[in-house]
Amino acid sequence: MSEKAHILYVEDDEALSFVTRDNLELEGYIVTACSDGDQALKYINDHKGSYDLAILDVMLPKVDGYTLAQEIRKYDTEVPIMFVSAKSLKEDRIHGLRIGADDYITKPFSIEELLLKTEMFLRRSSKINTRKPDVHQIGFYVFDYPNLLLSLNEQQESLTQKEGDLLYMFVCNKGNIVKRSDILEKIWGKNDYFLGRSLDVFVSRL
Repeated sequence: MSEKAHILYVEDDEALSFVTRDNLELEGYIVTACSDGDQALKYINDHKGSYDLAILDVMLPKVDGYTLAQEIRKYDTEVPIMFVSAKSLKEDRIHGLRIGADDYITKPFSIEELLLKTEMFLRRSSKINTRKPDVHQIGFYVFDYPNLLLSLNEQQESLTQKEGDLLYMFVCNKGNIVKRSDILEKIWGKNDYFLGRSLDVFVSRL
């Protein structure tokens, strides 16, 4: 796609907002940044359907991120929503997911994690910016992430979403060590023993 993805980013911390917005724009995304809840609420109501992903801080002046997410969900049940928050209790994460968020990232977070999750959500909603290729060469294999296909010569294998997400994470971290805990948090959403065994199965399949 030639169309660039448009991100609504709401964060009241000026320094964090600048760094995050700068990194998103370096990746080729169009970013609309709001510094408080009132400003964001007005933008949400005036520009329905004009953005492809919302990244919302939870604790904002005037109107909190939970309220913003609920406002978005009144008219759009599909656009991905990510919360970023210093509130790290399990109850806060569960509340955020229950009101319609797709993910909940606790501060401090790594920019790399945010960019990876941004790209994953936009790929799933078919609004990915095209500065990064949709198809990746892995040795003799060709990996088509949007269509979840792995090909070798004339042979083609269909991957599950989890297999595709896992392989894509490996591709994005070529030459780097990826921690087991990071994989579980980013793809499974939780780091525990039983999900770890599930991860082992998926790695064996790949």
